[in-house]
Amino acid sequence: MKFKNTLLHKDFTICCRGKLTDLSTPAVMGIINITDDSFYAGSRTRALHQVVERAGALLEQGAAFLDIGAQSTRPGAAMVGAAEEAERLLPAIHAILHHYPEALLSIDTFYAAVAEKCVHAGAAIINDISAGEMDAAMLATAAALQVPYIAMHMQGTPATMQQNPQYEDVTREVLDYFIHKVRQCREAGIHDVIIDPGFGFGKTLAHNHMLLQQLNMLHIAGAPVLAGVSRKSMIYKLLGNTPADALNGTTVLHTMALLKGAAILRAHDVKEAVECVRIVSYQRSLQL
Repeated sequence: MKFKNTLLHKDFTICCRGKLTDLSTPAVMGIINITDDSFYAGSRTRALHQVVERAGALLEQGAAFLDIGAQSTRPGAAMVGAAEEAERLLPAIHAILHHYPEALLSIDTFYAAVAEKCVHAGAAIINDISAGEMDAAMLATAAALQVPYIAMHMQGTPATMQQNPQYEDVTREVLDYFIHKVRQCREAGIHDVIIDPGFGFGKTLAHNHMLLQQLNMLHIAGAPVLAGVSRKSMIYKLLGNTPADALNGTTVLHTMALLKGAAILRAHDVKEAVECVRIVSYQRSLQL
């Protein structure tokens, strides 16, 4: 007997640079950090030739999107202002698109002005860790730009989020947040909303793992789910190692996220994430 669990299997498409991207098979978003202090050293780049080399490698490995960030959002990281962030991001966008004009770039920023400049430079997606909470102009800006918008859940701010995060029921509270946020985004005029539960952003180890265990419940919000677990503390703190040692744990959590219906994996290690997608997708195709 064949069946399809409709709670886990949602077929979404998003419009990027005038073309529909089908997420019925999960996609992988490769990470490029133009910083000196991101929590995982392997993702850090500053020189433009390094940015282009990493972009090319991630695209060759199968990344559907490249997520470019210019400031670390790890707990306690120093804040980078909008002007400096744009100064880092814009040359990187131009350089990548010069070499790889078909690349779909996601810009990791919570500044509306930076998002606007980057989209005009050729970026295709806005990835906002604050879901519009840190810049009141962001939702209207994303709507005007008509690009997909990734809204992430975070309790507090990067400076305060890990000081003492508390929930009565983490999954229910994150789901309630997204039901409201997706409605708010659509009322603002954003057509393609993607939700990110924000693993590691204002959550304890137990919160993170409970949220992953119940990730399928977030589909009730009616938007594709992005899972960003790659090499995070929910892996290395549990295993007693470091981000550099957390690839195996990342693969385990990526597999779990896919089985719970994640549509996008945001990953440092694209080759391994793509392999997870291929295996899980093949298992699903059997529909036994």
